[in-house]
Amino acid sequence: MSRFQAVSALSSFVCLAALTAPVSAQPAVQLPDIVVEPTQSARSQARPTRTVPAAARAGTSRGRAPSAASPSGTVRPASAAPEVVVTPNRQPEPLARQGSAISVVTREEIENSNPTSLVDALRGVPGLDITENGGPGATTSVRLRGANPGQTLVLIDGIKVNDSIPASGDFDFSTLLPSSIDRIEVLRGPQSALYGSDAIGGVINILTKSGGGEPRFSFRQEAGSYGTVNTSATATGSFGPWSYAFSGGGQKSAGFSRYGYRIRQLERRFGAFEPDGFARWGGYGKLGYDAGEGVKLEIGVMSVKTHAELDAASSTLPSLISPLPSRRIWPDTPGEVERLFSQVFARGTLERGPLTHTLTLYANQTERTFDETSYRAGIGPVSPTRTITDFRSERVGAEYQGQARLDAFGSLTFGGKYETDKGRSYSTPILPVSRTKTGTLSADQTTRSLFALWQLPIGERIVLTAGGRHDSVGREEFNTWRATGAYLIPETGTKLRASGGTGGKAPTLYQLFSPQYGTAGLAPETSIGWDAGIDQSLFGGRASVSATVFGNRFSDLIEFDSVTMRYRNVARATTSGVEVEGRVTLLPGLVSLSGAYTYLHAKNDETGLTLQRRPDHTARISLALTPIENLLIEPRVTMVSRRFSDSAEKQRLPRYARLDVYGEYKIDETWKVFARVENVTATRYQDILNYGTTGRAAYGGFSATW
Repeated sequence: MSRFQAVSALSSFVCLAALTAPVSAQPAVQLPDIVVEPTQSARSQARPTRTVPAAARAGTSRGRAPSAASPSGTVRPASAAPEVVVTPNRQPEPLARQGSAISVVTREEIENSNPTSLVDALRGVPGLDITENGGPGATTSVRLRGANPGQTLVLIDGIKVNDSIPASGDFDFSTLLPSSIDRIEVLRGPQSALYGSDAIGGVINILTKSGGGEPRFSFRQEAGSYGTVNTSATATGSFGPWSYAFSGGGQKSAGFSRYGYRIRQLERRFGAFEPDGFARWGGYGKLGYDAGEGVKLEIGVMSVKTHAELDAASSTLPSLISPLPSRRIWPDTPGEVERLFSQVFARGTLERGPLTHTLTLYANQTERTFDETSYRAGIGPVSPTRTITDFRSERVGAEYQGQARLDAFGSLTFGGKYETDKGRSYSTPILPVSRTKTGTLSADQTTRSLFALWQLPIGERIVLTAGGRHDSVGREEFNTWRATGAYLIPETGTKLRASGGTGGKAPTLYQLFSPQYGTAGLAPETSIGWDAGIDQSLFGGRASVSATVFGNRFSDLIEFDSVTMRYRNVARATTSGVEVEGRVTLLPGLVSLSGAYTYLHAKNDETGLTLQRRPDHTARISLALTPIENLLIEPRVTMVSRRFSDSAEKQRLPRYARLDVYGEYKIDETWKVFARVENVTATRYQDILNYGTTGRAAYGGFSATW
C-alpha cells in the first residue's frame, strides 16, 4: 500500500550524513553485577541456558537456573555480558540497574510452552492475566495488574501495535507469528511517561530476532491433536557489514467449537458442536547495515494473516462494533473472521562521542473482516441475518530518540514522536436481503509527543530515574511522570527497588467518532500507580526470589452509558496486589523448580464490586528434570482461583488447575525431538463463560539447526 511504500522509500532518510569525526563513546557507569555463567559446550548441556532471576542481577527475569542444565555453571562478577533489557529506560541497560518490575520471556520458554501461541508462555508472568475466546486462533486479550486489555501498550520492536479502531483499543495476540520472536519484555506499572498513551497497566515489548554472526538455519515441524500442523523456518547471519534475519511459517488446526466445547450443561442442551478451524501463515525479515563510524541502519518487515471459524455466540463482533449484545437464540451458528497484520519500519542510529541519535520511521495496519450469521427472535418465524463487517486501522509515524551520556551525572534520554492513526469500519447486511453499508465510520487523529528521562547513579549502589512526557492526541492533551529507584547490596545478593508514576490512555477512534455511540468530547483515561519490591539471591546463586507489592488507581474510565447510548467518562477503579516469583536448583544438573504467584484485588469504585475476569489468585509451578544427558522433562501446573465473568458478580467461574508436560531430547548438535501434552488430566474449565478450552491434547515434532 502507498503508506508502506512511503516509509520504505524514506528509509534512506535514516542514513544520517556520515561525519568524519571518530567515535569516542564514553561508557556509562556500571554497577557491580553477578551472573551465572554455564560452560559453553552445547554438547554438555541438557538444554540451552535460561535467564536467571538472580537478585544480584536485580531483575525479575524468569526461568530455571543454568546449573539445572549445566552442573559446571559458576558464579562470578559480571564484567563481560550482564543480561540487558531495553524496555524500562528505552535504552539497552543491565537488568541489575532497573528499579522497575520487569519479566523476560525467552525464546526457549515460548517453544517449550506452545510454539503455536504465546498464551502459555505469558501465563507464567506475574501480574499478567490472559483470556481467550475459545480454541486456536481465538481473540486473545491480556491484562496487566488488573487494567483493561486496551490499557496495556503492546510494542513490536519498540513500535506501537495496539489497534486504534475497536472500542477496547487492545492488540490481538492471535495475529503474532511466534517463530519470529526472540524474547518478550513485560514491564509492569504505569509507563506513559516514556511510552505515551495506552501504557496504563504496563508495556509488553515483543522483540523479533536479529541477524549477526555465522549463517544459521533452523527448521521446526510439529503435529498433534485437533488436526494441528505447525511449520516454521528461520535464517540468520551476516556478510561483511550486513546482517539479516528471516523467518516464515504456517499453522493449521481443525480446532474445536469455540462455544460450549467440553461444557456439560451446554452439551446436554444443544448436543454436539461443530469444530471451528484456524489457519495462520506469515513471515518477517530484518536487514541491518553497519556503515562504520557510529552509523547503523535497520529495516524490518512483518506480515501475518489468519483465518478462523467462529460461532455466533463466541464472536468478538459485538464488542468491536457495538456495546449492545445481539439476541441470538442458537449458539453454534457458523461464521468466520480473517485478520491481516502488517508492519514495516526503518531505523537509523548515529553515535558521536557522548551522544546517540536514533530515528525510526514506521507504518503498520490491522484489517479484520467478520462474516457472521445470527438468528434473532421476533414477530413471526425465526429468520437468519448475515452480516459482513470490515475494520481497518492504519498507523504511520516518526520517532526521534537521543541519549546523552553525562559521565558521573548518569545519562539523559529524550525525544519526540509524530504519529497519525486512521480507521474505518462498516457493516454490510447480506441476509435476509442485500443492503447498503451501515454504521460507517471513517476518522483519524494525530499524536504529538515529547519526553525525557534522567538516569542518575549515586555511588556504586543506587540508581535513580525520573522522567516526564507531554502527549497531544487529537484535541486532548495530558502530562505524565515516572520515577524509579534501585539499591543494590552485592554482599548479600540483594536489590531493593521501587517505582511510581502516572498513566494515560486517549479515547479510541470508535469511542470518539462512532455515528451511533461516539462522544467527541471524551477525556483521556488516567491512572496513578506504585510498586515496591525486593530481589534476593540465595545459596550462592542456586536460588532466587522476587517479591513485589503494587497499587493502582484508575480515573475517568470510559464506559458505555445505556441511558444516553453514548460513551462517557464515568468509571473509577482500584487494583492492588502482590507478585512473587522464584526458582531453586534442587540438584545441580538434575532438578530445578521455578514458580510465580499473583494476588490481585480489583474493585470498581463506583459499585464496590469486583472487576470481571480478574482472579484473586493465579500461580504457576514448573519442575525441570534432566535425568540423563540431553534429556529434559518439565511438568507445569497452572492454577487460577474463582472469578466473576460479569460486572454484577452474578456469574462466577470455578477455580481450576491444569497440568502440562513438556519433554525434549537433543540427539546431536543439529537435531532435537520434542513432545508436549496439554491438560494432562483433561480438566474442564472456562476462561470466559461458555467458551471452550482444550481437552487432553498431545503434540510432537522435531527441529534442526545448522
